[in-house]
Amino acid sequence: MLLLVGYVIILAAALGSFAVHGSILALWVPAEYVGIMGLLVGGFIASNGPKVLKSSIAALGLALKGSKYTRDLYVDLLSLLYETLAKVRKEGLMSIENDVENPESSPLFTKYPSVAAEHHLIEFMCDYLRMMVGGNLNAFEIESLMDMEIETHHEEAHQAPHAIDEIGQAMPAFGIVVCVLGVVNTMGSVGEPPAVLGKMVAGALVGTFLGILLSYGFVGPLASQIKQKVTESSKVFQVVKVVLLASMNGYAPQIAVEFGRKVLYSTERPTFLELEQELKNRKG
Repeated sequence: MLLLVGYVIILAAALGSFAVHGSILALWVPAEYVGIMGLLVGGFIASNGPKVLKSSIAALGLALKGSKYTRDLYVDLLSLLYETLAKVRKEGLMSIENDVENPESSPLFTKYPSVAAEHHLIEFMCDYLRMMVGGNLNAFEIESLMDMEIETHHEEAHQAPHAIDEIGQAMPAFGIVVCVLGVVNTMGSVGEPPAVLGKMVAGALVGTFLGILLSYGFVGPLASQIKQKVTESSKVFQVVKVVLLASMNGYAPQIAVEFGRKVLYSTERPTFLELEQELKNRKG
C-alpha cells in the first residue's frame, strides 16, 4: 500500500510542477509510451529465463501487500518450537517422529495455523527435526547444512527483485533510444514550420522524461520493496536454526527459544517477559 502512496506522490510532484508552466497534454505522446513500454517488456523477457519471469510476476503482488512476518507470527513460531522441544525433552526424540513426518495432520503443528501455512518453513523445520531424530549428524554438521540451505533460499528469493532492478537501471537508456528515434523523425521534417518542429522535438524529449521517471520513480522503488520483503522472509529460517542448534547443544527449551527471540528485528521482537508469559499462557 505504501508503494502506491509513493507512486501518487511522485506523479503529483512531477506532473504538478510541470503543469505550473505548461500543459499536461504536451506529455501525451502515445508513440513514446508504446515505444518505451515495448523496450521495457522486451528487455525484461530477453534478460531472464522462465523461472525468473514467473517469480517476478508473483513478486509484484508481494510488493503491494503488508508484511506477514509480524510479531504474532514470530510468537507463534517460538511457541511451536518451545512445545516441540519440550515434548522431546519429556518424551524423547522419537515422540515427534509422527509430527515431523505428517505435519499437516499433527496436533502440534496444526495448533499454530499461521506457521503451518508457511510450507517452506515447515519443511525446513521438519527436515532438521528429522535429522535430530535420526541422530546421525552433530550440531556442527547441521549448522553448516542449515547455513547453506538458508543461503540458497536467500539467493533464489532475490532473483526476482534483482531482475526488476536491472531492467529499471536500463530504463533511462531506453528513454534515450525512444528520444533519438523521435529526433530522427524530426530531422526528416526540417521543411516544416518552426512551431511544428518544436512540437516534434518536445514529443521526442518525452521519451527521455519517461525513461528517467519510470526508472527512479517506479521500477526502482518496486524492486526495493520486493527486496525488503524477501530479506524479511529469511528471518524465520534463522529463528528455527538458532533454536534447534541451542537445543542440540543441551539448552533447555525455555533458553533455546530465547536464542531465537534474540535474532528477531527489534520491531517484531517480544520482550523476555512477554514471551515467557505467552509460553505460560499457551502451556496452561
